[in-house]
Amino acid sequence: MPNRATEAATTDKTPLQQEIDKRLTFAIISHPDAGKTTITEKLLLFGGAIHIAGAVKSKKNARQTVSDFMQMEKERGISISTSVMGFDYRDRTVNLLDTPGHADFSEDTYRTLTAVDSVLMVIDSVKGVEERTRKLCEICKMRKTPIITFLNKFDREGKEPIELLDEVEAELNIRACPMSWPVGQGASFKGVYSIYEKRLILFKPHDIQNVESSVAIENMDDPLLDEKLGSLADRLREELELVQGVYPEFSMEEYLAGTITPTFFGSALNNFGVRELLDAFVDIAPAPRAQESRERLVAPDEEKFSGLIFKIHANLDPNHRDRIAFMRICSGMFERNKLYHHVRTGKTFRAANPTAFMASERSIVDTAYPGDIIGLHDTGTLKIGDTISEGENIEYTGIPSFAPQIFRQVINLEPMRSKQLNKGLEQLTEEGVAQLFIKEYSGDKLLGVVGMLQFEVIQHRLKEEYKASVRFEQADYGGAAWIEAEDSRAMEQFMRFHGNHVALDKDEERVFLYRNRWAVSRAMEENPKIRFYFTSDKKDLLVP
Repeated sequence: MPNRATEAATTDKTPLQQEIDKRLTFAIISHPDAGKTTITEKLLLFGGAIHIAGAVKSKKNARQTVSDFMQMEKERGISISTSVMGFDYRDRTVNLLDTPGHADFSEDTYRTLTAVDSVLMVIDSVKGVEERTRKLCEICKMRKTPIITFLNKFDREGKEPIELLDEVEAELNIRACPMSWPVGQGASFKGVYSIYEKRLILFKPHDIQNVESSVAIENMDDPLLDEKLGSLADRLREELELVQGVYPEFSMEEYLAGTITPTFFGSALNNFGVRELLDAFVDIAPAPRAQESRERLVAPDEEKFSGLIFKIHANLDPNHRDRIAFMRICSGMFERNKLYHHVRTGKTFRAANPTAFMASERSIVDTAYPGDIIGLHDTGTLKIGDTISEGENIEYTGIPSFAPQIFRQVINLEPMRSKQLNKGLEQLTEEGVAQLFIKEYSGDKLLGVVGMLQFEVIQHRLKEEYKASVRFEQADYGGAAWIEAEDSRAMEQFMRFHGNHVALDKDEERVFLYRNRWAVSRAMEENPKIRFYFTSDKKDLLVP
């Protein structure tokens, strides 16, 4: 099995390339409640980043998880916002992003997937492949992002391993490559056999911090296997023989191409199989890869620095009312206090206090390399999708806004606090929590989201962080499309008939708000010179 940390230490590579080879930047994705945030905690535990792992749905006085740092996340036991965490493990610098699993916060997850080089997909072995998993896997395959799969909760009675692997292949259209195998299941679960390390790892079921007793078993005929597993030994032999005959052997080329997914089994809650997963991840997951820009493909080992702003979070620390822009280093070396170029505005940019993250905890960094995620203190000049460079005007692609499906009109309950409300709406929509549309003729403010839970988050954060109280009224729209036309008279005619349904987005681009599919289809047929787009980058045309 390849060891990238060892490769990084070779003397024939430049210092920059050695730093790049050490980096491992990945996101964890899953359907809600599959155990994503729990496995995040255990990876941090094994990486030495934390000393006590919390449970996501903990009791009121129990320790909260590190990655869920917002108050609503702690109260509800769900991930609302992507958390960024970094730690060192076996000579690799690991940047881990825990994404929201809930569909209502999918845009945050989609943006995060532009900032990573690989993905860990967590599947609940009791429920199997679920809807959100299908969608997220589809996006990864579109981006050709390598995927490692962890089949979780094997300490519970659930689907058989073979059944789960068949489901992964059928539902996700990707070949499974088992790298470990469960020994028993549910009440009879004894641990995992690491196929790639040829080791049997046994665990104490109820001692979540006592990790392993591990024995090397190169030959499946070894009597030590019978000694350790008893009656389960023959079953393991039979299953492994079947696995080796049906599923492909690991191929680095196929994994990096996204055509196979190395698959592990275990229980994140009880530490079953998590260390083996992390060890394999460190061995095989890719170092930072080249990034697409509108102008060209940007290689990570280029001498000049460039970075992409993929996420913004206001009030990460409520005591300081700060605003942090999360930047993925794409090429070159980033240096603190050095003057850089903000491509969108053309102005100079300098970061005096760039930070590395452990969820909401931070530390100042002087340098950062491709693959690293750093936080930049921002006064409102940075936006999602911005590029910071060492002078070149390049624009990284892949972070559009998607058309929302649910709309509400914003009603200010405290007119005397309009300033606070406007600031709150501006900052929250710049984060991507929702999209703000201002109707061109009336000036009414509308929020557009993909899920109802987003309105609860917005209402809560406006009240807690900006001291602004609002309610949301039903808006009679079911979709939105960005519009443009080369013929100005065609646009003038469109506005005469449909102006009451046209709004401006945060970039003052025109958006047509429509009630239903029939309404937008008719508008498209009657206005052939107007182009209707599904995304804000105007790449995906809406089809009637």
